[in-house]
Amino acid sequence: MAVSLYQIAVDALDVPGLARFWARVLDWKVLYEDDQETVIGADGTALPGMVFVPVPEGKAVKNRLHLDLAPDDQAAEVERIIGLGARRVDVGQGDDVTWVVLADPEGNEFCVLRPKKSLTD
Repeated sequence: MAVSLYQIAVDALDVPGLARFWARVLDWKVLYEDDQETVIGADGTALPGMVFVPVPEGKAVKNRLHLDLAPDDQAAEVERIIGLGARRVDVGQGDDVTWVVLADPEGNEFCVLRPKKSLTD
């Protein structure tokens, strides 16, 4: 039996707002939207995508799963993403790490890595 990753589901209080934040971060498009979900992706055929679904409560603890973003220019991307509404957060990473931990507008942590030459770097 074969399986593939279809999309990443994200709980949200402000479904359209959080979906649009991530669409701007990733330079993706809103592919579908109704009262129960907003789906974003690079295009309608590229997988995986992200689906944002409503929940009644805000985020309470550190994420058990997070996204790692691989930029060409870490400092520039960190500043761009902060300008979109993210903020720096401390999850105990220390000062000597090569990544920057940010949180999206609803507090979901993610990392902006140092530039990579390949997946094996």
